[in-house]
Amino acid sequence: MAKPRIAADVFFLDRKSKRPLQTQIRETVIASILSKQAMPGSLMPSSRKLADHLGVARMTVTLAFQDLVDQGFLETKDRSGYLVVDNGAVPQLPKGNVADVANTSTVWKNVLSENLAERRRIIKPADWRSMPYPFVFGEMDSSLFKHTAWRECARQAMGKRDFELMASNEATDDPLLVDYILARMLPRRGITARREQILITVGAQNALWLATELLTRNPLKAVCENPGYPDTAQTLRWCGAKVTTVDVDQYGLPPNKIPAGTQAVFVTPSHHAPTGATLSRERRIRLLEQARDNDFVIVEDDYEFEMSFIEPPSPALKAIDKDECVLYAGSFSKALFPGLRLGYLVGPERVIAEAKELRSMMLRHPPGHLQRTAAYFLAQGHYDLLIRDMRREFAKRRTAAVDALKDTVLETAGAAKFGGTSLWIKAPDGTDTEILAQELLSDGVVIEPGAPFFSGDNQPNEYFRLGYSSIPVNRIAKGIRIIADKFTGASTP
Repeated sequence: MAKPRIAADVFFLDRKSKRPLQTQIRETVIASILSKQAMPGSLMPSSRKLADHLGVARMTVTLAFQDLVDQGFLETKDRSGYLVVDNGAVPQLPKGNVADVANTSTVWKNVLSENLAERRRIIKPADWRSMPYPFVFGEMDSSLFKHTAWRECARQAMGKRDFELMASNEATDDPLLVDYILARMLPRRGITARREQILITVGAQNALWLATELLTRNPLKAVCENPGYPDTAQTLRWCGAKVTTVDVDQYGLPPNKIPAGTQAVFVTPSHHAPTGATLSRERRIRLLEQARDNDFVIVEDDYEFEMSFIEPPSPALKAIDKDECVLYAGSFSKALFPGLRLGYLVGPERVIAEAKELRSMMLRHPPGHLQRTAAYFLAQGHYDLLIRDMRREFAKRRTAAVDALKDTVLETAGAAKFGGTSLWIKAPDGTDTEILAQELLSDGVVIEPGAPFFSGDNQPNEYFRLGYSSIPVNRIAKGIRIIADKFTGASTP
């Protein structure tokens, strides 16, 4: 099999620099290797081709390559030229070349305001799909998806007439997609709206980000649920808000715990993340009354209402909002596939107009051909058939999970009354589910530790989320048995 060759045009020289050309060539090669742009086994450009590209003598390139062989970055093969070493070990930068990297690192440390890579978040193993027992939330079982129908809708969306419309730089929200949301999606939630009150977003998370950015132009006092979706509170803090978390119970967020002076409340009323609790009607009415009387807004994340197979979900908070104080975020990701990244924001016309302008500064608009493909998939009935099949299958998986949890030390601490795709589980007191999750990986079991959902100090570690949207029904019982056996000392055959 032919080895990949690195293109000569990735190399450049700074003619104004006082450093020797040979040194610059060495540094470019080293940087490409350490950054993984040049993978082990890759062929360097020929010395003649690289010399012609850089406008230097061929000997300059040859000497630079030979130095890199001596340092352990490159190796030579007969009739192949110079290759990146493929011995599993990446050498360190020579001392004489460290300065530039160190200086660059210092510069970025001085200008970056926060290390987002260290934030608390939900992390799935990269190879979770290869695991036999993936209790992963927010992912789909590809065997349920209508692949043929989606391909046909994509073919239609790329037709000449549609392509010209969606390829235009002026393309914004696909009118077909907006019409479907107005006519089918929102009425299912009890919401009525006009075209000017809807904005298509890159998933519900983008909708929540837009809402947060709009609200935090001035210092904002916001309330989030605890436990709750970790990105919500972290996004608010990143945007400069002062965040207070309020503990939820089996009836959702208690409005009487919202502190005075609050300006925005972020809530998942229909299906609390992660416990699945539904905000009672009494609390919904009270929350809206407080918003009206105390002049705060509510951002409603309604991320999974379509997965209702036990009973119809409660009407959205937005549906009973008479004072236009609710911004509603919805998504197609949980029902179609998470990689689609299409959602929508519903709110007062003036707010949506501002959100549209903000979106245009960030990414202009979601990809037009994806919007049109999704619009055809929805309008032609494929979406409704997919939802029907998913509800039937998830009902079986939920039953299998609930039955398997009986007579174990694991407790169901929360579940959506209408269905959903996950259970909130409590392990025995004293369990650290982050350690448990790591131990289970060796058994092929993937769970989501609950720690990232909690805010503050001294929060419980014994909770975890058990998703069942991406695991076959016939593997659920054994997977749960493997988890339970960690506490009994038994071994699962």
